[in-house]
Amino acid sequence: MFRKISNIIVKQLLTFSGAITGIAILFISIFLFKEGLGLFKSPAIEEGYALFVNSKNIVDNLTAKEIKEVFDSEITNWHDLGGEDIEIRIFRIDEIFQHYSDEELGEDYQFLPEKLAEVIREDESIVAFVPVEFAPAQHVGVKELMVDNITFSDYFAGKEWLPTATPAPLFGTLPMFLGTLLVSLVAILFALPLGLGVAIYLSELAQERIRKFLKPIIELLAGIPSVVYGFFGLVVLAPLVQKTFNLPVGETALTGSLILAIMALPTIISVAEDAMRNTPRAMREASLALGATHWQTIYKVVIPYAKSGISAAVVLGIGRAIGETMAVLMVTGNAALIPTSLFDPVRTIPATIAAELGEAPTGGAHYQALFLLGCVLFLITMVISITAEMISKKKNYKDM
Repeated sequence: MFRKISNIIVKQLLTFSGAITGIAILFISIFLFKEGLGLFKSPAIEEGYALFVNSKNIVDNLTAKEIKEVFDSEITNWHDLGGEDIEIRIFRIDEIFQHYSDEELGEDYQFLPEKLAEVIREDESIVAFVPVEFAPAQHVGVKELMVDNITFSDYFAGKEWLPTATPAPLFGTLPMFLGTLLVSLVAILFALPLGLGVAIYLSELAQERIRKFLKPIIELLAGIPSVVYGFFGLVVLAPLVQKTFNLPVGETALTGSLILAIMALPTIISVAEDAMRNTPRAMREASLALGATHWQTIYKVVIPYAKSGISAAVVLGIGRAIGETMAVLMVTGNAALIPTSLFDPVRTIPATIAAELGEAPTGGAHYQALFLLGCVLFLITMVISITAEMISKKKNYKDM
């Protein structure tokens, strides 16, 4: 009777625990996407500021890219924006003190909007970047330029990540997306053959004494903090890469891939080796009895039988590589640029979130852009896991 009651209690506790975990994951996902998708409701201009022009100017709105090009002097004529053939004059709030004295602006700058309006009315070429609290839009002869909201293409196809740029921050994530994929995939290309080789050796070739000595050491490597790996990469691997390939700096995508490969090895080796050792002894003996060599047995029997576990090892290795933060932050150079080779500095999605979230104003566009990066990372990991699961099920079905 007591055992039956105990079993019921344990069952209910496990059910409750699973339900709580599921609900927690659901709420975290909702919060993550709610914060991230709020970015697309934000105008592509620095929060608390606006752009004003002469009311005779026929240009009514600008995109984030156009604002950047104007203030970087890449666009210098209103004609390039659909306006008249007039040179663009950029006017910032501090320039008002060149036109009026402190007495004319007022003790609390209460006359500043009126004086700004006067300056803008006198010059059709002006585009004024001023705080909203001093907006001169209510005055005759002045109009506010409408600024487009940040779009999906601006975010996912944008090539520049300049979250603190003035007056229009840019949140193009393509450099981080490509940097993450490059570093992670190259890391797996390094780690997978080596990890499977070591797993085969431990499972099929090594003496029991050697296996018992090496296995705990390999598993211990998985528990080393990532900052220690990062320090090793910064002190050892980065100078080695720099000297070997004669590069100006050693913090490159290749350095990040090497350190990630080292970090992913313990996971790949442990999971793959356990899967291979679970191959029934009878299958090995049957293969040998039919005349197969030891290597043929490994290749034709052990590896096919353990392919589900090996697939899991690959997925866990990729997950470790894509989600790693601190070590990558230390050795990849943190340049938010589209990589053209393994020898370029790069920045990954997790490193960007870790480096910038503490400085992003809560609720602002920069804050939301980082949350959306977290959504992207979440989706990438989910797609990898689902794909691996589908491949594993497909292979198991063929074996039946």
